[in-house]
Amino acid sequence: MELQKLPKLKKGDKVAIVSPSFAASAVWPHVHDLGLKRIREVFGLEPVEYPATAKLDATVEEKAADLVAAFSNPEIKAVISTLGGDIQVTYIKNLLSEPFANNPKPFFGYSDNSHICNFLFLNGIPSFYGAALFTQFAHQKEMNPYTVKYIKDALFNEGEFELIPSEFFNDIGLDWGDAEQLDKEREYETNEGWSWDGSKNTEGLLWGGCLESVDEMLRHGVKIPSLEQFEDIVLIMETSEEIPSSDYVMRFFRALGERGILLRIKGVCVGRAKAREFDKMRTPEERVMYRKEQQETIIKTVRLYNNEIPIVQNMDFGHTEPQISMPYGNKIRIDSENRKVHAQF
Repeated sequence: MELQKLPKLKKGDKVAIVSPSFAASAVWPHVHDLGLKRIREVFGLEPVEYPATAKLDATVEEKAADLVAAFSNPEIKAVISTLGGDIQVTYIKNLLSEPFANNPKPFFGYSDNSHICNFLFLNGIPSFYGAALFTQFAHQKEMNPYTVKYIKDALFNEGEFELIPSEFFNDIGLDWGDAEQLDKEREYETNEGWSWDGSKNTEGLLWGGCLESVDEMLRHGVKIPSLEQFEDIVLIMETSEEIPSSDYVMRFFRALGERGILLRIKGVCVGRAKAREFDKMRTPEERVMYRKEQQETIIKTVRLYNNEIPIVQNMDFGHTEPQISMPYGNKIRIDSENRKVHAQF
């Protein structure tokens, strides 16, 4: 299985800004504007806002129209989502393939945008799981250099690059409702590194996304790769601000096992679990315990169906900061012997 090769960008190129899920730009325009400023100043690109980007009551038809228009426009060289949400399962499945398959270009987004990444994958188009306007580009105080490095690799650089654990991490932002918070820095914690289980070396194409979004794909019968295609896939998975219980996570992975997916995949990469939210605050000790319990649950469940594949957890992607823009649909190589991960950008 091989997907199309995405063209790289150059300084001065135009990039589309769209809201395929929640139109956060309508609620916090000052955060939106900071994200646009960073796209111009940090990356030298020209953002182009599409009609439904800041329309809070936009219909799914309008959101779909923005996606089609952005991919169809030859002047647009990449498409960047503003944020996630919880609506894409209702309309992404209805998109026509031709506007996307005939105009492959990088798409950036995560969380609910797992639906778009899956759709593009099925149409032979890689994407980047990460780098939303509000959470990465409009990061408070300044963009994290670690995050910037991997966004630049995704946008401008071609080749295989090692994915390296960050020294520090943060799993909760600052209040977007207070414009003064944009000048403040988040509080970071020391990163204990990635967690490894299994000794086999492997490689495959990245597929997966946000656990809750992929769960909806399974529940609603959304098309995903075939069992034959999963034989070439390394699963990427991470949990969201919903902070699901370990029992929920177990049932999800068990569903993958019962479908025959875990038996066929080449490996599993898991993003660091977000362990708190504004309405679900926890002590540092409680957060450590939550992440540890999730990691143990995933290992235990996967091993019921596959004893050989490597499982790498606590990785820097998904609902965490800093963040790797994971090359969804491109090849990842897991070197368990030396505990290194390389990905094709």
